[in-house]
Amino acid sequence: MLITFFRSVILYLLVLIVMRFMGKREISQLQPFELAISIMIADLASIPMSEVGIPIWSGIIPILGLLAMHLIISVINLKSTKAREILCGKPRILISKGKIDEKALRKERFTINELEERLRSKGIHSLGDVEYAILETSGEVTVIQKPGKRNTTLEDMQIKADYEGIAYDLVVDGRIMYKNLEKLGKNYKWLEKEIGKFGYKPEDTLVATLDGKGQFFCQKKGG
Repeated sequence: MLITFFRSVILYLLVLIVMRFMGKREISQLQPFELAISIMIADLASIPMSEVGIPIWSGIIPILGLLAMHLIISVINLKSTKAREILCGKPRILISKGKIDEKALRKERFTINELEERLRSKGIHSLGDVEYAILETSGEVTVIQKPGKRNTTLEDMQIKADYEGIAYDLVVDGRIMYKNLEKLGKNYKWLEKEIGKFGYKPEDTLVATLDGKGQFFCQKKGG
């Protein structure tokens, strides 16, 4: 029983490391070759994990082999456009200039109902509102609405927006993010002074952030 436990821990850590090397894509954004490798890794890890009679190396070596294969294919994918088309396919336009391309739907085995479902997930409830719909290689559908149906932007209203930037975490659960303070040109004394205005110390802070407009937010632990 103890051997099974340790084998499971080792294989779990190995799969975790391998998946980390494979990148940060969501499952829905995996390319076909990435999805195939992910499924094979899961199967290879499960066999020596449950069967004590099988040497653990019977799972580790093939998993590392698949990782090497993934890295090689990724490099080829980056270097060669032709290889990228073969491995990942090409985006296909399903709706062009407001007209549904029936041939494209048949080639991708897409039904009208499935297309409508994908559009609804994007907040679009009518096919008549769509100028272009593109099926990406990841399986996601990118939608460009007709000009009259798009949400009004500040640019449309000729309003210039102020720069916002991103908010930096300065304290998370009492832990001070010194690297972020350094990026902002701040130090611990400045942080202590700002949080001190609320009557407590950085170490007692649940979260403290500073955004691109200079707005400071903080909240005390338990408060």
